[in-house]
Amino acid sequence: MGDIIHAIILGIVEGLTEFLPVSSSGHMILTNKLLGIAADDQAIVTFEIVIQLGAILAMAIVYWDRILDLFGLSRKTKSLGTFSSGKHKGRKLNLIHVALGIVPAMLLAFLLKDIIKGEGFNQTPVLISLVVGGIYMIAAERLQKSRRIKVVSETMDDISYKQALGIGLLQCLSLWPGFSRSGSTIAGGMLTGTSYKAAADFSFLMAIPIMVAATGYEMLDNYKMIEGDNLMFFIVGFLVSFVVAWLVIVLFLRFIQKVRLTHFAIYRFVLAALFWLFVMS
Repeated sequence: MGDIIHAIILGIVEGLTEFLPVSSSGHMILTNKLLGIAADDQAIVTFEIVIQLGAILAMAIVYWDRILDLFGLSRKTKSLGTFSSGKHKGRKLNLIHVALGIVPAMLLAFLLKDIIKGEGFNQTPVLISLVVGGIYMIAAERLQKSRRIKVVSETMDDISYKQALGIGLLQCLSLWPGFSRSGSTIAGGMLTGTSYKAAADFSFLMAIPIMVAATGYEMLDNYKMIEGDNLMFFIVGFLVSFVVAWLVIVLFLRFIQKVRLTHFAIYRFVLAALFWLFVMS
């Protein structure tokens, strides 16, 4: 199963990569390989689900006021942090936007679940997706920078239903393990005419329901592994993933203007090289 040091390392990797456009699945496969952990061990599979839950909890806490606002339960009317100017031209993000953003990927994931679990996590598809996802992110950023795609939504509250659906459809790319959910949605937002900031904000908000559904579904088949000698391993991983993910989200939102998608794409290429060297050779 692994020791507490392994739990800490895997928790850090999950927290660092889950919400950044760098592919958490690619990182977890590489990390397991370097640590000598069998990635197909059922206890490790369950552990990865648990630490994902830690990351989700961190995201939910950061976005708590906005979540309440979606249900009309918050007195705050502005969007999160630096992302909201309050000038949303009469529109305001609501549950329909979120539904349009998450339903396409969730529906396709349900229909293709056997294929994704079977072939999707094989080494070659993950390696290719790391590279293809990086190219996709660079293309989205360059198209917007060249003004071939006009930015019509500066904040998350400016996003239209059409844009939300477009982002949702492009999020389906993330079903290819290694592609990155946040990478597909942030780049997808930019391709549909949102600013980098608005796309990231919407991507992070969508992550909560889609990840809760995915991890909850997986947990139904794996919860029995959380018991006995493994319990402390799971607790440590969960707590580490939660703390690291919270720090990553807060720092990313604060410094998003200084870290472009191209920077993450280059990192993905480096990761692909390491993946090929240590996992596939």
